[in-house]
Amino acid sequence: MLQEKLKKIEIDVKDYPVVLFMKGNKNLPMCGFSARVVDILKRSGVEFETRDVLQDENLRAAIKEFSNWPTLPQLYIRGKFVGGCDIVEQLHETGELQDLLSQ
Repeated sequence: MLQEKLKKIEIDVKDYPVVLFMKGNKNLPMCGFSARVVDILKRSGVEFETRDVLQDENLRAAIKEFSNWPTLPQLYIRGKFVGGCDIVEQLHETGELQDLLSQ
């Protein structure tokens, strides 16, 4: 089961230019950290996909293993792990996030 989820994550990260693994979804974030990242992404005007780890405990475990990062949310841009809420906020404040999104 874990290997299947890891493969699905790999496909999602490759198929979508911007994907956020989070608690809830972009229309209904289920934690403050996820809500903050969704807000930043929406304000940036970029299209993005979300995957709700609350709907699938195996996905929640797999994404942490995939990234070797213990917390959620987790943002991926063009196949690369960017980070969680604090990192996304810092990148947004410095303008680096917009640069990553527009490449």
